[in-house]
Amino acid sequence: MAELARAREPFRFYTRLHLAELTGLRAANLLQLVRLLKSVPGGSIYYHTHRFLQQHQYLSPEPPNDFAYWVREILGEEKLGECLASIDIIQYSTIRSLREKIVETFEEYLEQHPEAKMRFPREGGEFHFKKSVSFILPTLYVSYDLGEFVEILKRITIDSIYFHIFEARLRLEKKTNDFSNWIETSVGNRDLALSIARLDPYVYTMEDLRHTIIELIEREIPGRGTDG
Repeated sequence: MAELARAREPFRFYTRLHLAELTGLRAANLLQLVRLLKSVPGGSIYYHTHRFLQQHQYLSPEPPNDFAYWVREILGEEKLGECLASIDIIQYSTIRSLREKIVETFEEYLEQHPEAKMRFPREGGEFHFKKSVSFILPTLYVSYDLGEFVEILKRITIDSIYFHIFEARLRLEKKTNDFSNWIETSVGNRDLALSIARLDPYVYTMEDLRHTIIELIEREIPGRGTDG
């Protein structure tokens, strides 16, 4: 087997511990919800758009949006619920831009349906804002070439994969995921980096995502491309 090129910088794998915290903020109608959406911490926007992925990482139906669920199931605003559910999270690389899109969707609907402004839920049906709090921890894993990288990728936890794919791109406002960034800038394989970056991680389970990335990388390693 040909010797793999050594990366200019090693890849250090991290993982994260996740907690959900109540913010103490709640909304009883759409006007209150929109006002709070503009000011709640970014971790709250992240939590209510990624909660499903964080809690059910082995499943892969379309992840529900907490805002869409509340307006549809609690307030009965079916059309608005559909509009919110149709927001394609993968198109937004920052929490800020995702927040703006959600707020814009609410405001456009309220302009067209002013009667919805004062629709209240039954008692106890208020929307309670929570926020996602992550603690980032280093692991013992470090790779110096693609061979080491793919072997580590086979055994790290899905929490580590989640951090490097989802949190690095959206919460940390990076233009791409950590894996693609390292493969392009340190390994020098731009085509492989783009192949991984182009994956829509929201349609995979975390384990399927792991296997898909492993397959893409092994195609680039001499002698492994047909291992399956």
